[in-house]
Amino acid sequence: MATQRSKAGRLGSVAAGLTLAAAAAALAARRRRLEEVRLQVRRLELEELASRREALAHQQRMHWELLAKAIDDPSLAAVIDTYDQSIPAQKRRQFFFANAWYVNLYHLYRTGLLDQEELYGHLRELFTIPLIREYWEASKGQRATLKQSSDEARIGRMVDGLIKDLDEADTDEWWVVGNPPPA
Repeated sequence: MATQRSKAGRLGSVAAGLTLAAAAAALAARRRRLEEVRLQVRRLELEELASRREALAHQQRMHWELLAKAIDDPSLAAVIDTYDQSIPAQKRRQFFFANAWYVNLYHLYRTGLLDQEELYGHLRELFTIPLIREYWEASKGQRATLKQSSDEARIGRMVDGLIKDLDEADTDEWWVVGNPPPA
């Protein structure tokens, strides 16, 4: 009787061990499958990001091409010229070019080629130029149409703060003026 119990116990232990091994194998297979799914999701996210960056780069090229045509041909500039008509035509053309510089920096930020701190540094340099400041003032009506929660409106407010900091600074060392807001 003791031998039968011992054999039954061993068989039960072997069966339990096999069940445990099968469960461990199933768990390992599930983990591998979960990791494969995670990697696939990450690949899709990276593909979407690359596609978005490509679309933004295309948009930037299109923006520049359209502005370049407007700068070169006053009859085409009239189509997009929302500046005060009392501003001389040459100055309005300069504003188009200033807009191209600003939008270039904005697109570099949006595509992730500049972080917010780097963007702030470039904007700080750009907005030391009086003509860029004139452009900014002349285009405030255009910025007023932006959805206030948009990235573009947020960056515009950052520039407004930067200009205020530059105006109030008691130093000629513009590169140390202001602090980029937290991202």
